[in-house]
Amino acid sequence: MQISSESVKVGHPDVVADVISAQVIALILDQEKKLGLTVANMPHCGLEVFLGKSLCLIGGEVRTRVENIDIEKCVREAVLALGYNDEAVGLDGRTMRVINEIIPQSPDINLGTALDLNKDKEIGAGDQGIMYGFACNETPELLPLPYVLSSRMMRTFETCGDPIFAPDGKGQVSVEYNTEVCGPRRLAKVLMSNAVDYRQVNGLSREAIKARAKEIAFGCLADWVDRDTEFLFNPTGEWQAVNSCSAADSGVTGRKLVVQFYGGYPGAQLGGGAVVNKSPEKVDCSAAFGARYVAKNIVAAGIAEKCAVQLSYAIGIARPFSIYINTFSTCGSATDERLAQVVEELFDLRPQGLIERFDLLNGDIYRRIPKTLFMDDYPWEKTDMAEKLLKALA
Repeated sequence: MQISSESVKVGHPDVVADVISAQVIALILDQEKKLGLTVANMPHCGLEVFLGKSLCLIGGEVRTRVENIDIEKCVREAVLALGYNDEAVGLDGRTMRVINEIIPQSPDINLGTALDLNKDKEIGAGDQGIMYGFACNETPELLPLPYVLSSRMMRTFETCGDPIFAPDGKGQVSVEYNTEVCGPRRLAKVLMSNAVDYRQVNGLSREAIKARAKEIAFGCLADWVDRDTEFLFNPTGEWQAVNSCSAADSGVTGRKLVVQFYGGYPGAQLGGGAVVNKSPEKVDCSAAFGARYVAKNIVAAGIAEKCAVQLSYAIGIARPFSIYINTFSTCGSATDERLAQVVEELFDLRPQGLIERFDLLNGDIYRRIPKTLFMDDYPWEKTDMAEKLLKALA
């Protein structure tokens, strides 16, 4: 049995759109901090970005105390920082057209999310929605192995420093599982597609470029590669950087949610909406991290080998509408229903509790999360609730 996961480089046009929206929110948070930022007076943002050929359209809603935000400058700097500084690599942050269509947040939504206006005098969920978190014991990160390997390969290509490989790229891995013990056995297939900057090729053949890509990919996946692992590179035979990013494919915020959330691993469901383009009272953002935090601590405590957590919310109401936990029959010490009760008792899953625990008014968090939602030293990746869970179940 083989299970596959896909991942994309941060230079993929959809993630570039995510980066732009996250950078704008980070800028707003930085400026709000100078004005005495607290949970009570936090800004409210919901942004959407569309990238077309030499074009960025940014829209959505913002409520903030900050005046004169230079959106265009922020957008251009975000794109340039990703290496998009010439049409030869698909996009040039200096010359692309930027259209700003951001409007103020709806006053009806603000009634539920503003601390002083909410009927319960607390920050309610910014929208209704259903979010999922997942963890399993396949890797030290307590994430599915295919997800970890495909993500690792993308980060390696982003930082390899080889100018042949332009910013836009995506990959996929297929892990072979032992069905008798239900565990990963080997890496069966690796697919890497990366735009090639032919200004940097210097006469290298396609086979030589493929060999260089294989060396980078297999180097970072060495623990799972064997002599039978298959490698594919740019399967169509050609991908020129001039035909990459938004020169060839549009970019839209939130379109790579499956990639960002567990890589399509079976049992790891996807709910909610885009994450990095919203301020954290939007539970698409904060509760997605909260659900992962709960699931990871359950697995870290050894309570279950695999765990999925569903949190649902109603707009304007702080506490979850419902909590559902599925340990896939790997929990021997308690029922899933009992686990859900304990989670409700131990974890503060209100937007304010999640914002404070995860430091979600920190602009630097927003600058980091478009690259990876997990596999980093984020507060929601901590396992500091594992012992409390065990004691509560004792």
